[in-house]
Amino acid sequence: MKFTATVGVAGYGAYVPAFRIKGEEISRVWGDAAPVREKSVPGPDEDSLTMAYEAAREALEMAGVRPEEVGAVLVGSESPPYAVKPSATVVAEALGVTPRVVAADLEFACRAGTTAMILVAGLVASGAIRHGLAIGADNAQARPGDELDYTAGAGAAAFLLSGDRSRLLAVLEHAYSFVTDTPDFWRREGESFPRHAHRFTGEPAYFRHVVSAARGLMEEAGLKPSDFDYVVFHQPNVRFPLRAAQLLGFREEQVKLGLLAGEIGNTYAAASLIGLARVLDHAKPGQRILVVSFGSGAGSDAISLVTTEVVGSRKSSLERLLARRAYVDYALYAKQKALLRVA
Repeated sequence: MKFTATVGVAGYGAYVPAFRIKGEEISRVWGDAAPVREKSVPGPDEDSLTMAYEAAREALEMAGVRPEEVGAVLVGSESPPYAVKPSATVVAEALGVTPRVVAADLEFACRAGTTAMILVAGLVASGAIRHGLAIGADNAQARPGDELDYTAGAGAAAFLLSGDRSRLLAVLEHAYSFVTDTPDFWRREGESFPRHAHRFTGEPAYFRHVVSAARGLMEEAGLKPSDFDYVVFHQPNVRFPLRAAQLLGFREEQVKLGLLAGEIGNTYAAASLIGLARVLDHAKPGQRILVVSFGSGAGSDAISLVTTEVVGSRKSSLERLLARRAYVDYALYAKQKALLRVA
């Protein structure tokens, strides 16, 4: 799909908790080799909702938009603190956006954040609203000892989308979605942790959807890999994005800046959006960026953006947040998150 009206990113924010667990610490407990160096985990008073607020507040401040001018707040997450109660209303209220606002929660595993971005962009491009917030936020959640326990991180990213050309740091060009019913990951009602079909994880889940979405966008938009300066893939680990880049004909140099899985793990709905925030912090005017998400279940969104002459004039706090680290051991983390229950 091509955005026929001007719509783009006027502000963005990211949040990563200070607490980290080293991969070698998880390996010490469960024995297997860790696929990431370390991962971010929430503190005792942090969850997907509080992280969503922190990222959204930064995006709003960067854009210089008044809360009452925001017409939509969409929050994508698969780990909301309430089973029945929206996160979007809490974030909107805390930001001072309510009551005249479209607010909704989205759930499509790790794809929910980019889908929120596409939907808000559509509302802005149609003229229905002036500005809107798209947020991806997730807690680390995995069964103790499971493969996901090694990589499941925590973080959030938010993007203030606007049609005001003078505010825009990057303009959205195209979007392309590729979705099938591929049961690679699920959690039934009443279950504490998600389950996954191990053999489905790479193929036919991640690689089929990521590659198909990226190729679909390039074919529709008449673009090729060399037309992009930066590419950000969903990053459940470090290997998968690099393999996807190879399959699509991208160079490793195009992918490296937005690849954060080794530092903070897989932040689910926020993963590709945090990568995009980092790229925007370092991008120069006139550069083209491709973002490709993946959500188990399964689907991918591909979004292309071109930076404007004002990119770089405003930056997020992401690098500072990545640099602050407070390491915790696995036992303390398990206690805080109540992962191990005593009958």
